[in-house]
Amino acid sequence: MAEAWIIDGVRTPRGKGRPSGALHGVHPQELLAQVLRALADRVGFDPADVDDVVIGNGDQRDDHGDDIGRLAVLAAGWPVSVPGVSLNRFCGSGQQAVTFAAAGIAAGWQRLVIGGGVESMSRYRQRIGGGSLDGGNQALRELYPLVPQGISADLIATLEGFTRAEVDAFAVGSQEKAAKAVAEGRFDGSLIPVRDTDGEVLLDRDEHPRPQTTLESLAALEPSFARMGAKPRDPSGLSYDQMCARVYPEITEISHVHHAGNSSGVVDGAGALVLASPDYARAHGLRPRAKIRAATVAGAEPVIMLTAPVPAARAVLDRAGMAVGDIDLWEINEAFAAVPLKVVRDLAIDPERVNVNGGAIALGHPIGGTGPMLMQTALDELERRDLSTALIAMCTGGGMATATVIERI
Repeated sequence: MAEAWIIDGVRTPRGKGRPSGALHGVHPQELLAQVLRALADRVGFDPADVDDVVIGNGDQRDDHGDDIGRLAVLAAGWPVSVPGVSLNRFCGSGQQAVTFAAAGIAAGWQRLVIGGGVESMSRYRQRIGGGSLDGGNQALRELYPLVPQGISADLIATLEGFTRAEVDAFAVGSQEKAAKAVAEGRFDGSLIPVRDTDGEVLLDRDEHPRPQTTLESLAALEPSFARMGAKPRDPSGLSYDQMCARVYPEITEISHVHHAGNSSGVVDGAGALVLASPDYARAHGLRPRAKIRAATVAGAEPVIMLTAPVPAARAVLDRAGMAVGDIDLWEINEAFAAVPLKVVRDLAIDPERVNVNGGAIALGHPIGGTGPMLMQTALDELERRDLSTALIAMCTGGGMATATVIERI
């Protein structure tokens, strides 16, 4: 099986996911098209050689619909011979897109593939976070009473005994690390400015971080999911909290500890990586930065929903022939503070190796765009520190997780 080499990657800044955000007026097709053009300009490959453009997206309706992977290729002005495809694995969509790109190369079927993702959350049709991710299927709900992800995060905190003080402290740490990374220019190597149709720069740095965040300011925030969890939701009259207790009878009540300050930020953004086979890279003078050492996806109990990064990380380490201690840096998506806290605890990871430049709590989580962004962050930091390996893991809706090990070349 051939190796899949990461040649390079670029990403947009993350814009605030609201109508007042700097990227709200940019159609997500155009946002991704700017990434594709910048990637070709930076690396110097001929777009006509691209075998496929694989794009992750968590919405796939309205502005994100109709196969945004193919439409962004056309919007970028690439040859019409270049195909594109879109996929949805919830929050792990963009990371899964990179995995599929790498798999095509490793199988020997493709030579040059783009893997990436995009999400313009400010352009969503409805408010984010209120759905139970069951597609409205009452029969499925009777088997698995799926609840919104914020309720699942609070369920994790309840079962693990994570206090409000602990999740808030993690959030403040994310903001502090991100502020330092921004000040030192650690993201600059991957960032491209987003421009309007006149070529004027709309945004050239991440818009979401709140470096002024303190424990005191977070303590003043009301839990985001307490009222949602208490309201009757099911035809049987059960609330989301009661649905959780039905599956986890050892709990008497949900401890609602998550809020906007210790949960991932709602943002707009896109990112992509170009992957190539060794033969293609050598023939065209492309210098690789890293290779995909292993990648996998795992499932776990879907009501608690966000615990699968642990089995996914174990599985990808096993496939890579590695142990936890062999990983130099970890990127564990900060969907909610309880998620990385649980992964660190269960795998006994050194916290100093985890999300060293902050994470989605500070920077934001543009759903489909996050996976390739995390991979670029990890690779840039491996190079900055002259280290070798990183593991990127993301929880997703429906009780799944994606995981990838990259290794510098």
